[in-house]
Amino acid sequence: MHVSGERATVDVGAGVSLGDLARRVAPLGWLPPVLPGTRHVTVGGAIAADVHGKNHQHDGGFGQTVRSFSLATAGGEHLPVTREGDRALFEATVGGMGLTGVITSARLELEPLPSGVVDVETRRNSNLDDTMQQLTEGDLTHQYSVAWIDLSSPRRRGQGIVQLGNLATPLGLDEEQRQPRYEPRRALPAPPLPGRGLVRTPVVQSFNLAYWRRPRRPQQLVPLAGFFHPLDRLASWPRLFGASGLLQYQCVIPDGHERALRALVEAFTKGPVTPSLAVLKRLGPQGEGMLSFPLAGWTLAVDLPAHDAEAYLMLDRMDEVVAQAGGRVYLAKDARLRPDLLSAMYPRLGEFAEVKQRVDPEGRFRSDLAERLGLVSPGTSIRG
Repeated sequence: MHVSGERATVDVGAGVSLGDLARRVAPLGWLPPVLPGTRHVTVGGAIAADVHGKNHQHDGGFGQTVRSFSLATAGGEHLPVTREGDRALFEATVGGMGLTGVITSARLELEPLPSGVVDVETRRNSNLDDTMQQLTEGDLTHQYSVAWIDLSSPRRRGQGIVQLGNLATPLGLDEEQRQPRYEPRRALPAPPLPGRGLVRTPVVQSFNLAYWRRPRRPQQLVPLAGFFHPLDRLASWPRLFGASGLLQYQCVIPDGHERALRALVEAFTKGPVTPSLAVLKRLGPQGEGMLSFPLAGWTLAVDLPAHDAEAYLMLDRMDEVVAQAGGRVYLAKDARLRPDLLSAMYPRLGEFAEVKQRVDPEGRFRSDLAERLGLVSPGTSIRG
């Protein structure tokens, strides 16, 4: 780690998880500025997906914390990549879903960590408009913001819980809270479940109503791991969806197109399958990556059971609403987007294709997603 005044950087292997990185640097008074919803994401994966956290509206995506990285290319080279050097390759790799090469290491920026807790304000809301208003207002006073919303019933459509947070300063904290540290609790195991598991409409509706009604303190101090990664408390939680598995849909709707967001929320509450979890967040300006997901607006992430074919037809219609509003679907979570909508959602697709052709002309780096969406040129093949 390199420290210079109020700034610090760390050199780290691409296979290190963000949770392990946070655990190592937190006692030294530092923290990765961008932490996504799970600590298990690796540094290389965070760069390749340009992940975002609860603070994107203030601090941007993970790519903005990257000073440089080493890239193993299809030709066997190990290239040091920086903005100041090959900027096009930098922007194609950040958010590029691993298609330009293998990231092997990176130099990342860190932010000062004043304590081991987050000062969290919690607000209960009865409808989507209140939730959106409180998230917007929270941008003015809080670094972090996120909302859980209920999409399991048309009658309770969009009611939710908003959480706003700032890293707590040491003043007024007890000795334990003042210690800067990231210490996740041991995760509880989730057993494999047959059939459609526990995620059924009556169960989801009852759980959501109980969760919304649960008494909460309006202001509390929450340990870092508990605030940033609450779902990591349950290991293998997708098993709750049973053998059919989990389908997660995440999109972003630009500012000024809130009507499209409301239409999506209404469609989910009336859809053929019941969403089990829905999260709404604010996003800030688009980052550098040619295929980076975030842009200024609203991002909605929804978990669905994957057993119903009608859900896929519903999501196809939602994709069209998103594209018409100038939004996009998150490629890091996509398993079903139609390729004809990709260029409308990602206008820098042509630039990415040029860099991909330059550094990997034979299309050695590919994936199921890349082949489905046409991110690998037709006729290319993997050799060797």
